[in-house]
Amino acid sequence: QVQLVESGGGLVQAGGSLRLSCAASGRTFSRYNMGWFRQAPGKERDFVAAISWIGSRIYYQDSVKGRFTISRDNAKNTVYLQMNTLKPDDTAVYYCAASPSISPSMTKDGYDYWGQGTQVTVSS
Repeated sequence: QVQLVESGGGLVQAGGSLRLSCAASGRTFSRYNMGWFRQAPGKERDFVAAISWIGSRIYYQDSVKGRFTISRDNAKNTVYLQMNTLKPDDTAVYYCAASPSISPSMTKDGYDYWGQGTQVTVSS
């Protein structure tokens, strides 16, 4: 199994930036597709971004295209989410997830392992 721990969340003003990190346990991190999801109070957990095993395939939710960047460093067993030009609507708990499938998924049921989440709050 894989354990995932997110970090880097916090409070930021609209227009600011944050970088989230997700550290994975184990020595087979490179064999997993990785994704970021977010969940605001009273709402569904929604897809944000995903990246394939070696980073050759990357997908984003339309609302974050051009603002967020997902990347991974397999040597460090870590996936990142750089978030720029943040908006109040980006406020949510952000979760990283791992999938053993052959390609990244944009739905939460495609992932087997989840982190505990990190809070991102964007003020007006």
